[in-house]
Amino acid sequence: MNSSEQTPTGGRDPVRVFLVDDHALFRTGVRAELERAGDAVTVVGEAGSVAEAVAGVAHYQPDVVLLDVHMPDGGGAEVLRRVRSTRSSVVFLALSVSDAAEDVIAVIRAGARGYVTKTISARELVDAVVRVRNGDAVFSPRLAGFVLDAFADRPGAPPISDPELDLLTPREREVLRLLARGYAYKEIASELFISVKTVETHVSSVLRKTQLSNRYELSRWASDRRLI
Repeated sequence: MNSSEQTPTGGRDPVRVFLVDDHALFRTGVRAELERAGDAVTVVGEAGSVAEAVAGVAHYQPDVVLLDVHMPDGGGAEVLRRVRSTRSSVVFLALSVSDAAEDVIAVIRAGARGYVTKTISARELVDAVVRVRNGDAVFSPRLAGFVLDAFADRPGAPPISDPELDLLTPREREVLRLLARGYAYKEIASELFISVKTVETHVSSVLRKTQLSNRYELSRWASDRRLI
């Protein structure tokens, strides 16, 4: 990532940014680049693991989290899952060396507002941070097509894998889909010709695999993946 000229704030307060990457040297470089890029953003904190990221976001309450995709203890999607359940106002922008379709789709499905690669310039990164804070979706040019293919249901579009969704069996997906639509356990059992106890077993399995706590979180998770 190369530095560039200063970027104006446009009259608004600086965007409060929190950095998440397991490489301390990279975090130092990004912080330095952002701080040299003008007063549009301010780095309020950083983390090198999922647990540190969750605690740091809760403590610093940033506007935007710059999030690495791959980390040893769970990665960007796991940070998103934990933080979004309690702090839905925080915006996430993935910043990764990976430009693989499955990585892009996984974090977007988890709730990131954009995805840029680490070849981005400092000026472009500041612009991306400001834009996602203001409600835009931002992608490095060639990555936008992955998202369109995955979410537009275009005929002939290649299937994009979702590691979390792939953990569920076909029957668990059926149960989850009906649950997210508001069906009661008894109604799900009748619809799928199974017992209520079997429905409960499937729901418990889905909760365990997704590491969610209740049917309301499951409904949002299913909606994000267009299962409803």
